[in-house]
Amino acid sequence: MEKVAVVTGSSSGIGFETALALAREGYYTFATMRDTKKGNPIKEIAKKENLNLEVLELDVDKDQTVQAAVNKILKEKNRIDILVNNAGYGLFGCLEDLSMEELKAQFETNFFGVVRVSQAVIPVMRKQKSGIIVNVSSVAGKIGFPVSPAYISSKFALEGLSESIRYELMPFGINVIIIEPGVIKTNFMSSTKKAAKSDSVYKEITNKVISGITMMAEMGTPAQEVARTIIKAIKSENPLPRYTVGNDAAMFLEAKKTKTDLEFENYIKKELFGS
Repeated sequence: MEKVAVVTGSSSGIGFETALALAREGYYTFATMRDTKKGNPIKEIAKKENLNLEVLELDVDKDQTVQAAVNKILKEKNRIDILVNNAGYGLFGCLEDLSMEELKAQFETNFFGVVRVSQAVIPVMRKQKSGIIVNVSSVAGKIGFPVSPAYISSKFALEGLSESIRYELMPFGINVIIIEPGVIKTNFMSSTKKAAKSDSVYKEITNKVISGITMMAEMGTPAQEVARTIIKAIKSENPLPRYTVGNDAAMFLEAKKTKTDLEFENYIKKELFGS
């Protein structure tokens, strides 16, 4: 029986590479995205490689497009075996600089978007008595950094959600896997938003952090490595609850585990600010 995969946020980066990797593994893949006009590059590769990949509109912020996409998939294929919740974006800005609207928008996409899509897909998987949900979190889902409290909080929430629903869904044959990339070499930085407030007293620390992360991104882990990790996880007979991707992510998490809270704070300050 043909297996069906759905990937959100597939127009670029991790979603783009993961959708292609799943199609190359033989899954009929729905590469979903908010703006299907951005789907030409992935469609061209799929056509060239003769992959079973279809671009489909799905905006994780909107109930109507989520349900319409799931309905279309079920009408065509009558099943969903893999869901990769990848859609999301970054938001830079210290807490005092962020408006409630900016904070809510961050959670709407990064957290409630995952909830929205998962709630639409879980009944399908439960009926099948099988399925895998992959939630693309971040090393920032385990570690706090300055200048991105909105993004980090959304990823912390995603980690808690993922751990909780693992217990709920296991009896129905559904597995939930968390992926924790470090800084990935994608267009993530160019698509990252900044707090609208311009006259910030946090300008110096904000500029330092953004500059540091931008430099890290230039040498970051390729998005293909995240896609390979996702494939490895879903093909495993007994997948782990979470997978870390990238040497930087592994380094930060190891430091978090072995240091006291104060030691770790000093370590982060040194890594980010050199002091």
